[in-house]
Amino acid sequence: MKKFSWRKMMLAGSLAAVTAFTAACGGGEEEGGSEEGNNEESSGTQELNFPTASTTGTIYPLGSAMANVWNNEIDGIRVNAQGSNGGVENLNMLKEGEAQVSFATAGIIWEAYNGERGFEGRQYDDVRIVAGLYYNPNQFVVREDAGIESVADLEGRKFAPGAVGSTPEVESSIILPAYGIDYPDGIEENFVGFTEAIDLMRNNQIDGALIQAGLPTAAVTEMTSTAGGKLIGIEEDVRSQLMGEYPWYSEVTIPAGTYENQEEDVETLGIKMMLMTDASVDDETIYEMTKTFWENLDQLEESHAIVEQMDIEEATTELSGIPLHDGAKQFYEEEGVLAEEEE
Repeated sequence: MKKFSWRKMMLAGSLAAVTAFTAACGGGEEEGGSEEGNNEESSGTQELNFPTASTTGTIYPLGSAMANVWNNEIDGIRVNAQGSNGGVENLNMLKEGEAQVSFATAGIIWEAYNGERGFEGRQYDDVRIVAGLYYNPNQFVVREDAGIESVADLEGRKFAPGAVGSTPEVESSIILPAYGIDYPDGIEENFVGFTEAIDLMRNNQIDGALIQAGLPTAAVTEMTSTAGGKLIGIEEDVRSQLMGEYPWYSEVTIPAGTYENQEEDVETLGIKMMLMTDASVDDETIYEMTKTFWENLDQLEESHAIVEQMDIEEATTELSGIPLHDGAKQFYEEEGVLAEEEE
């Protein structure tokens, strides 16, 4: 797991002794933040760590653009966007105080909040939602010459389900068994991220991969345009079965022409992507971040086309029972868009 911590910067010369005394008493330094809480500096600037996801996915460029907007528009905070392995790692970092704001899909946040599946025995009931953003479809990409027409055909094949602890890996562990495939023993697994999966497919070292990210996804674009990949969907009966078992799933259509050589719509399942934080982050900070985010969507549209799918009217809907942060809730109440189920 890649972790981030904020190291204290020591002042030189005659201030060295003062700095050491201040640090011992719990105070911050002029440039470095405290390693605990919200990383407040003595200058009043708050350091907020913001892990995103793989650099070839949707979230990384979006998160970087969001950090820039927050840093430019809000006084007193400094948001540091970084790549990560995605949802599970992001939740772990929030829970451990290594991050203060991040992304994950509704299903994984639900598991963390309720202490289920991968979070059994380590429930994270302080996770809070800042905004519901858009739907992330499960995109199964297979080599065109591999003779794979259904997810069921992946049994015994070389498959990249995602990096360990990533959202795609969690999704693979749910979807493949719905096709009768023992996970992970029923496949020749390659637990790699999007970038590595592209190279493996290009070199014919895997037959397929699961990419779970918003449309269009750079990794899928690469696979379909340079690595001989094609999209396959999830059949209707499997979609119905999984939606019955996991209420955070929704049916999603990947429109024809989204990717090169994709002549037909592809039907799959998607999960709502969330912007999340920890309950310990103060209300004023989250209020300002929520307000600034929604008021500056025009700036964010340049980072990724996914921004066009975001609608403030849907920011508080289908949150899988995860509470809004009080600061975000205040903003949505003022805007009159708080969903009844969240009030």
